[in-house]
Amino acid sequence: MITSRAFAGKRYAVLGLARSGAAATEALLASGAQVLAWDRQEEPRTAFAGRCTLADPLEADLTGFAGIVVSPGVALNTHPIAAHAARFGVPVIGDIELFAQARPGLPPHKVVGITGTNGKSTTTALVAHILQCAGIPALMGGNIGIPIMEQQPLEPNDKGVGVYVLELSSYQIDLTLNLDCEIVVLLNITPDHLDRYDNFEAYAASKGRLFKMQSAGHSAVVSASTEAALAQALDLDQLVVCVDSAANPEDQSRWPSLQGPHNLENAQCARVTCELLGLSASEIELGLRSYSSLPHRMERVTEHNGVLFINDSKATNTASTAPALAAFPPAPEPRIHWILGGLAKEEGLGECMDQLGNVAVAYTIGEAGPRFAELLEPHVPVVRSEMLNEAVQLAIERSRPGDVILLSPACASFDQFRDFERRGECFRQIVAALTNASPEIRAALARGCPE
Repeated sequence: MITSRAFAGKRYAVLGLARSGAAATEALLASGAQVLAWDRQEEPRTAFAGRCTLADPLEADLTGFAGIVVSPGVALNTHPIAAHAARFGVPVIGDIELFAQARPGLPPHKVVGITGTNGKSTTTALVAHILQCAGIPALMGGNIGIPIMEQQPLEPNDKGVGVYVLELSSYQIDLTLNLDCEIVVLLNITPDHLDRYDNFEAYAASKGRLFKMQSAGHSAVVSASTEAALAQALDLDQLVVCVDSAANPEDQSRWPSLQGPHNLENAQCARVTCELLGLSASEIELGLRSYSSLPHRMERVTEHNGVLFINDSKATNTASTAPALAAFPPAPEPRIHWILGGLAKEEGLGECMDQLGNVAVAYTIGEAGPRFAELLEPHVPVVRSEMLNEAVQLAIERSRPGDVILLSPACASFDQFRDFERRGECFRQIVAALTNASPEIRAALARGCPE
């Protein structure tokens, strides 16, 4: 784990002992800090019994505390911890801020911070993959993979110093005060999570705070795909590289796992980032060609009887689904069998309406299904399916070689699934069973998702 002398002898409170909170607590304890920790569930607290004070920070006198570490899931605009901390002049921070404070004691390294509304995970994984392919020590952290404080510090090698590649949500940036990234990547900003902010401008500004924490000699990579992202890069002292993927199309066929205009944005921003880190064009291209997509993000599940199955369950809003639809243009007829629906985050179909010429048939599911069907029926054939298993089965029956069955819901999953991961796993299971299924298995799948 990452530890630091900077924490020794200081007092911290930790609210929430899920994975990142537990990792932060372990790192603080190993660094010699005194910790007051709490989780509303009893089970996470048992791991720290006898090792720290177990009490609710909301009921504690926080005089003299160095910080309150909270989960990014804690809504600072509504949770009472923010006001309680302010009474004692104690900063509310996250595990990324702990990492920032620990950096002076780590071996020589660099940090790439990647944010934006859509594409963060793919770009983070892609940058880390390209670096690792080139032999440079690199790891992912932040909003992806293992909590950063739980990981082992990177050591330089003959290829160079280690690079921490951090996916950073707006929630995490809100809890960070001192993260001076050598490179900040801002992909795009579209409306999302507006329940946590006064307005869209405040949400956009939360992303832009990564630039404000940078030293003048560091670099910013900004996608031109949204005006809101470009606005955050105005009047910066550091080097700013603007990436306009729409104006610079490329042949993406050589990158099998990076299809569609959104992945062109991701790939080009990753390329510029790696160029700034000193990699050669051939090293970067090797990484782009060998990259495998993350689960549930334009994931190629299988190809069966000439039909390609794509799991894009992570697409939980229309802005992230629209590029998926654009990734498979007619050849020459529309060939996408689009499965969409769930718990809608917004009204209407947004940018997806511009891509309906690529859709052969739409299969609506979930709570938003009826409303989506009404919006789509004037434009494309629609099958009202309700359940995911039914939609997949009907799409298989209607598809032909060259077609694509695409799960890209444009919705949250919580009406039928616990999260987008479970929705994507269910899609994989259904596809695996139906593409090799007996009539009995097909009938069973018609009754529900296999567990």
